[in-house]
Amino acid sequence: MKLNRRRFIKNSTVLGALSTFGISPFSLSASPKVDPIKIGIIGLDTSHSPAFTKLFNAENPITELAGFKVVAAYPYGSKDIESSYSRIPDYIQQVKEFGVEITDSIEDLLEKVDVVLLETNDGKPRFEQARKVIRAKKPFFIDKPVAASFADTKEIYKEATENQVPIFSASSLRYMKNAQAVRHDSKIGKVLGCDSFSPATLEAGHPDLFWYGIHGVEILFTVMGPGCESVTRTSTGETDIVVGKWKDGRIGTFRGMRAGKHEYGGTAFGSEGNLVLGKYEGYEPLAEKIAEFFKSGISPVDSTETLEIYAFMEAADESKRRGGEAVEIRSILGI
Repeated sequence: MKLNRRRFIKNSTVLGALSTFGISPFSLSASPKVDPIKIGIIGLDTSHSPAFTKLFNAENPITELAGFKVVAAYPYGSKDIESSYSRIPDYIQQVKEFGVEITDSIEDLLEKVDVVLLETNDGKPRFEQARKVIRAKKPFFIDKPVAASFADTKEIYKEATENQVPIFSASSLRYMKNAQAVRHDSKIGKVLGCDSFSPATLEAGHPDLFWYGIHGVEILFTVMGPGCESVTRTSTGETDIVVGKWKDGRIGTFRGMRAGKHEYGGTAFGSEGNLVLGKYEGYEPLAEKIAEFFKSGISPVDSTETLEIYAFMEAADESKRRGGEAVEIRSILGI
């Protein structure tokens, strides 16, 4: 990982994390003043951008987010999704209130920052935007959806890996406390299955679940882990039911809703009991993971799991096209 170590070691908040990963500082300044790790945002067409800015640039941020500052943002962004591009003027003003410089190009932004939040709400321009970040060798968090197709998602990860550029993507719903406890703390013993749900509104330029169903699908994979073998989908105008069969015989389901109250959650089923996963808990838990990632250069979610999530959603579209037939994940992954 090619991070600017001299900038990182100026920050006492980061020193402990660097030592943990065997990175020795070149020198320590006696000055009490420290320079923050500079974050750049690409895309001010999503509420995530001002939300992350407010967390990282708070006057007194939580300990986990100290030592970072969003210093620059490139606003665009979707140019053809009205619900996205119409937000840009307001979000520009919101981030400027936190001292963020607005740049005229991604190239200009990349010269001013150490790490990147790729936040563009529209997945269509993501591939070319990500390529610029990768060429600049900047570690980056790429928000949902990674791209507007599985092929582009796979290529982004391939190029980041080949160029040794750290990349991390996740929905904030992955970090629901109960979902994390089931996955990592054996809260209900061995996981036997999971039913998850979330809104699943559609956008014509994206595979159906990429736009918003990603949240509930990520809940499902957080609990179940990778290893899904096949996918079937039943779809109506208001509802999707997607059933995944895992290699070990477990079954996981996702319900995507386009009617009724928009909520997120699910139930995990285990050998020692069942657990309601709870409600959405905000952006802060994800921001903490992003900060950890920027310090370490190691994604908290393995790339193979992220790619399987997007293959699952792509397979759900293919199942819909085939009238609900089962579609093997490996056929989407190309293995």
